[in-house]
Amino acid sequence: MARTVVVTGAASGIGAATRARLERDGVRVIGVDLAGSDVDADLATPSGRAAMVEAVRAASGGTIDGIVANAGSAAQSSSTVRINFFGAVATLEGLRPLLGGSDAPRAVITSSMASFQAFDEGLVEACLAGDEEAAVAAAEAVISRGEEHLIYSSTKNAINRWMRTVAPSTDWAGAGIPLNAVGPGVIVTPMTAGFLATEEGRDMLAQMVPMPLGGNGSAEEVAELLTWLVGPANSMTTGQVVFIDGGADAVLRGPTAF
Repeated sequence: MARTVVVTGAASGIGAATRARLERDGVRVIGVDLAGSDVDADLATPSGRAAMVEAVRAASGGTIDGIVANAGSAAQSSSTVRINFFGAVATLEGLRPLLGGSDAPRAVITSSMASFQAFDEGLVEACLAGDEEAAVAAAEAVISRGEEHLIYSSTKNAINRWMRTVAPSTDWAGAGIPLNAVGPGVIVTPMTAGFLATEEGRDMLAQMVPMPLGGNGSAEEVAELLTWLVGPANSMTTGQVVFIDGGADAVLRGPTAF
């Protein structure tokens, strides 16, 4: 029987590429996005998250085999906190019971290599405390200080910490569900198009994210990794952030970060 995998942020970028890659393998994909997918839902809101879970439950018949929590935003606003952290956590926690009927349940998050860049500790702590409104307030404080560039990296730092905390737990590893994250470098998607459109933007990204192995990546390359992590062949890898960044992690953190 064909596997069923839920992919959030499925309408474009890495999500669309992952959907296409999974479908090439005969996987049934239930795509989730703001519009233009199988399930239209706003994961920045509690009501949208709840509606997504119920819509996936109905579309799947109550059983799924995998979750790719890919939906995200790079906007320098508090909405990024709601989507990147609380939307991802709600997706994984809300859909986890539907994995119970699978012979090979799997889950993976699209994080970022930005997770090890500068971040705001107060914002990360509010996320990990599960206090969405406090996290949004912390993001607004970051913006008021003129440090809005820290919001994205903070949300990715927080989701990695959350993942590594829960992955070995009874609910995940104890239930036979590997849970991991991928950390892309600069990927050519609509999210990065504005930066890549100008020489100044390209130079800035190259300095922030040096990628000696072939330069910027493609959504299809990330999709290959996500497909393996969410597939039955991955039976032992869990609690890991797998960087797919053309060597940026090795350049920026050096030989002892492992």
